[in-house]
Amino acid sequence: MGIRPRATLTDDAVTALVSLWLIGGLMLDAWAHSNRPGLESFFTPWHAVFYSGFLATAGWVAWVLWKQWRTGRRGLAAIPLGYGPTVLALAAFALSGVADMFWHTIFGIEESIDILFSPSHLGLAITMCVIVTTPVRSAWRDPSPGTLRRLWPALLGTGLAIAEVMVFLEYGNALLMRATWIVTGLSSTENNSASMLAVRMLVTNAALLLPLLFVARRWGLPPGAATICTVPLLVLSGAETGARNMSTLLSILVAAIGTDLLAQALRPTAERRWAFWTFATVAPFFTWSLYLGVASAAVGNLPTIPELWTGAPIVAAAVGLLLGALMLPGGIGTEGADPGRKDAGVSTPDSGPGVASTTG
Repeated sequence: MGIRPRATLTDDAVTALVSLWLIGGLMLDAWAHSNRPGLESFFTPWHAVFYSGFLATAGWVAWVLWKQWRTGRRGLAAIPLGYGPTVLALAAFALSGVADMFWHTIFGIEESIDILFSPSHLGLAITMCVIVTTPVRSAWRDPSPGTLRRLWPALLGTGLAIAEVMVFLEYGNALLMRATWIVTGLSSTENNSASMLAVRMLVTNAALLLPLLFVARRWGLPPGAATICTVPLLVLSGAETGARNMSTLLSILVAAIGTDLLAQALRPTAERRWAFWTFATVAPFFTWSLYLGVASAAVGNLPTIPELWTGAPIVAAAVGLLLGALMLPGGIGTEGADPGRKDAGVSTPDSGPGVASTTG
């Protein structure tokens, strides 16, 4: 079967950029469904951008495989490490796209929350997540240091995955809220407005924090990692609302930059578990304090229920600590080494430094 090759940094970079085309088309489609009511056709300009992004991605991955084929590799040996699931996902995406066309032909175009639960759309969602995280899986096999130069395709792929997941968790996206809605939501316990906003904040908190903890645990967080991972979700959230929530988006952008500064100060890694746990706690507290503070400043007054606006960032921080503890429950040592890290102590054919695998 042969030893599987590693993709080059250029391969991963182009994969991330064509994935940006794919997710950009998804964002356009999300904008259309949110701002153009009465869609009645599968054949729309934004669908054209979306599916042309898929064709570009599929064509590029085929070229990556063809380059390996030309060197004499055959079968699985021609598929770079990390690209195996991508090949399967591309085929499944195509089938889901055909199914989506027939679904719309039979059942019409969804115009409400049902669009997020359509089986054909969920098929597209799952396969897209596998496709855009290709650079992450590829970088996982690379023993070189986790610098920004090496990791930016993986970070961009992570950010695109966050945005894509939040398309289908739109009902849990706190970044869609305008400042007035945030302040009003935490000013009343009637109509479940406070509960709904609290749930949105916790869902978005997990979506933003977990990928950063994943990257920190594996490589550490290079400068700009949080901002790169956050910007795609900001673009998506602005598109879905027609940019009517600019103060909210600005607060999260500033929070991402602050999170990057926090990461450089703490240097959270698998070997520095107290720094890891501190980062997992402080980052969400800072993010959601800023979220509420900017909303209050934009409206001109604080929410009227102090328990809600003072306690919400604390809850987010507590959840962050829980996620950090679950992801890194103990220290990294000889007996408790993390098998995913390049310095775990014992190399295996799939994860050891400098050793290629026939799987993945």
